[in-house]
Amino acid sequence: MRRNTTSGIIAPLVGVTMTVACQQAPGERQTSTAPATSSPSSAHGEAGRSSELHPYVGMWVTADNHIRQELLPNGRYDEGRGERKSAYTGRYWVTGNHIDYADDTGFTADGEFQGDVLHHGGYVFYREGSPAHRQASGAPTAE
Repeated sequence: MRRNTTSGIIAPLVGVTMTVACQQAPGERQTSTAPATSSPSSAHGEAGRSSELHPYVGMWVTADNHIRQELLPNGRYDEGRGERKSAYTGRYWVTGNHIDYADDTGFTADGEFQGDVLHHGGYVFYREGSPAHRQASGAPTAE
């Protein structure tokens, strides 16, 4: 009976390959899972340390609620479209009123916040339930 002797060699090599592949390339944006912050330097802090969250965490929706994008406090987002709950997921970074996205497939995009309005990818999103959202969706606004 022939024994497979390559597994003792392959497993350590896979570990080395995985370690090298996960290292940050020069000039590449850090892909930290630290909480999303309003300051790029604080986003690169140690995991588990509390830092000031930016003011845009929460649910952002189009006027018709067809696209729903939740900005999570850990720097991840989850975007639903129509009946699809998690159509797109990935990471995001906020600097001032600018947001950069990198979805889990490698697609990148950006946007700009103007108060409770987010312009992103040719769409206009509103902070869910805000006066701007109610006005855009035609819902009655508080007087």
